[in-house]
Amino acid sequence: MDYELLKTLRQTQSNYKKLLYHHFVSHLPHIVLMTLLMFFSPKIQSLSISNMQGFVRDHLSLVILSSTFFTLLTTLYIMSRPRKVYLIDIAAFKPSDCHKATRVATIKQFAECGDFNDESLTFQRRMLERAGIGESTYFPMSLVTKPINVCMSTAREEAEIVIFGVVDEIFRKTGVSAKDISIVVVNCSLFNPTPSYTSMIVNRYKLRTNVISYNLGGMGCSAGIISVDLAKNLLKVHPNTYALVVSTENITLNGYMGNNRSMLVTNTLFRMGGAAILLSNRQSDRRRAKYQLIHTVRIHKGADDQSYTCVTQEEDSEGNVGVSLSKDLMAVAGEALKTNITTLGPLVLPMSEQLLFLGTILLRKIFKMNVKPYIPDFKLAFEHFCIHAGGRAVLDELEKSLKLSPWHMEPSRMTLYRFGNTSSSSLWYELSYCEAKRRIKKGDRIWMIGFGSGFKCNSAVWRALRSVDYVKENPWMDEIEKFPVQLPKCAPLDLD
Repeated sequence: MDYELLKTLRQTQSNYKKLLYHHFVSHLPHIVLMTLLMFFSPKIQSLSISNMQGFVRDHLSLVILSSTFFTLLTTLYIMSRPRKVYLIDIAAFKPSDCHKATRVATIKQFAECGDFNDESLTFQRRMLERAGIGESTYFPMSLVTKPINVCMSTAREEAEIVIFGVVDEIFRKTGVSAKDISIVVVNCSLFNPTPSYTSMIVNRYKLRTNVISYNLGGMGCSAGIISVDLAKNLLKVHPNTYALVVSTENITLNGYMGNNRSMLVTNTLFRMGGAAILLSNRQSDRRRAKYQLIHTVRIHKGADDQSYTCVTQEEDSEGNVGVSLSKDLMAVAGEALKTNITTLGPLVLPMSEQLLFLGTILLRKIFKMNVKPYIPDFKLAFEHFCIHAGGRAVLDELEKSLKLSPWHMEPSRMTLYRFGNTSSSSLWYELSYCEAKRRIKKGDRIWMIGFGSGFKCNSAVWRALRSVDYVKENPWMDEIEKFPVQLPKCAPLDLD
């Protein structure tokens, strides 16, 4: 007991030292400025108005030239600044109760409709017991009916339910007309029909003929941030424009019905879902927008063979198509995150953390000293973290690596529990959770982190333009008081 108390006191002392250091470095520019003002203030006070007027008379041409040059530079700077990108609102899809499935119902449906042996069913049951998935996740009707009905028409039916559902909601929440949309970006990794998703939206909502549309496929769970980044770049060159971004994944044709263990994991994690966001670069939208996009950072490790092959859609020996997850996935994700952090850190971290990070690199690389790599404290840069709810193991590892608290991880863990892994749209369920909990305050910074096949690690940084105290529609609102829930390491299933 005494040892634990001593350990706690030492940790508290260390935290106070770091906090004092952080405050000192953060206020160092102000200290230097005040020192300079105190030093030069006597000299400034000695200057009289008559002296200044005399200087202007003697050097009139120089003053006019300098003023003109300064005005020109200011004008060029204002005109060349990239247009700010605002997020007006979010719509995350919540299916009706007919799509809902408990964990027991899920494993029984697999047993009755799939071609699984006993070993594969036991493995999936154990995964469901430890995955952090709850009792109210959603599947498309094609997979909950008996017998299952997986074909192109049911896959398209699932796509239309999700996509039209979120687009209807985003138009309803924002009051923006479909005719005002100039850019449409949709991402779905594993199902890419013809006509495309963007064409489905254009046809359904009768968008104008010159609409700019992009349909992204095969880019995995990180594609939501890729879509945002693409929309951001388009908004830079098209003034006074609205961009509609839709992220989803199609489950109907991607349930795995074989016995390859590396492909069975996806059955226990992936669920039906999708989200839409409305972006704008109109200055007039700033007042009603919720967030401003500050940074996007995209990292692609596909040049490395281990990274490239760690998440692959392929056939097993029996011809069943599924997504295979390599045992190297966690290591690959860690390396991708490290590269992303190295790029993002200088953009967002306070100078105190950057100095510590740079000092560690110098000691390791230049002086060859055996010191631990310094992991910056990103809690000094962000108030909220939306980490892709890819699975419990991923969230556990990131919580440990980034030294985040259970409170910071709560949106990701509760999203995994309530909605499962909805692929690229999971980040928007997590941000919706923060909104429903009324955690978002004006000026708060949000870090979104997505991982995807290829292998990719992408980040988006947002700043709240206002406190979000009320939301019209939100997938969490009718049950938010139930969360958070306690998640045991193992929640046994009773199949009797």
